[in-house]
Amino acid sequence: MATTAQTAADGGQKAPFPPFQTETYASQLVSLLIAFVALYLIVSRIALPRVGKTIDDRQAAIEGDLAAAQKLKDESDNALKAYESELAAARSRAQAIGAETREKLNAASEAERKALEDKLSVKLAEAEKTIASTRETAMSNVHGIAAEAATAIVQRLTGVVPDGKAVSSAVDASLKG
Repeated sequence: MATTAQTAADGGQKAPFPPFQTETYASQLVSLLIAFVALYLIVSRIALPRVGKTIDDRQAAIEGDLAAAQKLKDESDNALKAYESELAAARSRAQAIGAETREKLNAASEAERKALEDKLSVKLAEAEKTIASTRETAMSNVHGIAAEAATAIVQRLTGVVPDGKAVSSAVDASLKG
């Protein structure tokens, strides 16, 4: 048995595409209009307000974040300026304290140096007096020793004891010359 299927319509032509059939234009336009109005109402009443609210919420969040960031930046700038001014003030105070301490130490050093110079000059004067008195004592002893030595030498050489005035004047002459 042989079966064959035919796909062609009577007369050998195909039926036209349904939207282009002129008999159904009016009903298709009405159903399209109803679908469009329904879709428009759904989108305008439900979807668009939600999307708009989401956009507004995001915009508000962005603006709030930007405002908070600007506020934090301003606070950071103010803190940095305060830190820099405090640092400058601390540096100037440290320099002033250093200069004051240096001046105090220089003054104390100068006072101590003057006190040491005064003590040294007093001790030097005392030492010069001691040297002068020791020299005078030694010189007076030298005269006596020299006179005794001259007397002893003359006596040994000549066997005669010389006159004390002659020996004293000879020693004086030799010590001065």
